[in-house]
Amino acid sequence: MPLDVMVDGQMEQTFETIKKEWGRLDFLLHSIAFSPKEALHGRVVDVDREGFQKTMDVSCWSFMRMAHLAEPLMKDGGTMFTMSYYGSQRVVKNYNVMGVAKAALEAAVRYIAAELGPKGIRVHAISPGPLATRAASGIPEFDELMDKAQEHAPSRRLVSIDDVGKATAFLALDAAKLITGEVLYIDGGYHIID
Repeated sequence: MPLDVMVDGQMEQTFETIKKEWGRLDFLLHSIAFSPKEALHGRVVDVDREGFQKTMDVSCWSFMRMAHLAEPLMKDGGTMFTMSYYGSQRVVKNYNVMGVAKAALEAAVRYIAAELGPKGIRVHAISPGPLATRAASGIPEFDELMDKAQEHAPSRRLVSIDDVGKATAFLALDAAKLITGEVLYIDGGYHIID
């Protein structure tokens, strides 16, 4: 189904369709981030209000809204995931205002996990190492960031989409039923290196 979080009502329509078609939802994956080029490529202290609001709206609030809409469909519990990045905890060159948005997103994960936990709903942020994705193409000097991650990660290798998928799938299993509110780094250990 088409879903553009910037189009009013489209998110609600998507969840209404899920309710009509299936009546329930087992897991939710939020993999959306956006920042206007001027906001992403400039200094954090220079980001204008409109650029900041757009970055936060798409990259953080949309997950909070999706969690709100998914909650009633997770009658028997479930798992919610969102995608984050190491730049939420450390200053990463050229990540700029997106790091601020990802930090807010990770805080939202913790609060939503606490609020929905009694209903058996688990909530996680998945934080892969650098992946060559369409979103990453907007980050200046991204190839250098990938080289650095591979060189410094204890595993000496870059994460793949399959690595991320398998680790995320584990968290959706009943075997992980007592894990919630976490940021799972899937980066070959890069986040532990100074």
